[in-house]
Amino acid sequence: MKLLLRRDIPKLGLVGDVVEVSDGYARNYLIPHRLALEPTEANMKAIEEDKKRAEAERKAQRQALEAAVARLANVEVMIHAAANPEGHLYGSVGPREIAAALRDEGHQVEASNVELHESIRQLGTRTVPVVFADDLRAEVKVWVVQEKAAGDLEEPKEDAAGTEAGEDGESTSQSAESVE
Repeated sequence: MKLLLRRDIPKLGLVGDVVEVSDGYARNYLIPHRLALEPTEANMKAIEEDKKRAEAERKAQRQALEAAVARLANVEVMIHAAANPEGHLYGSVGPREIAAALRDEGHQVEASNVELHESIRQLGTRTVPVVFADDLRAEVKVWVVQEKAAGDLEEPKEDAAGTEAGEDGESTSQSAESVE
């Protein structure tokens, strides 16, 4: 069945395109959801305004994606993960964690944009492609580092006088009498 598209439909066509689809897809989805019409002369003329609007929207989206790719140039993100002493992660770092780290730095990236063929399971660095469209991609450097455990609090260091220095650098020496 031939139909005239009223909206852009991924992997099918753009507004104003006449496409060939199965009868069931047309009757059960496209026509009831007002995504397509029969390709009559009147409908083709009526859809010209929608076609111009959709083209402007696609152009604006394209510019936004190009700007996002430009902002991602030379970006590095650090992800803290629990690992054993050999550097093997207890879990893994996948597209969702990478996208979240990029969003934390102010970039508009979804997990579906991160092209990672298999999850990261080792500490270290890796260059990961972020794909917005077939021809719009950026490379992001991902650092996976050991996360500090709750018990790994820094011990106060003793100075030459035998007193402990606190976080603010001041002496925290206490005599036995002041503790009581």
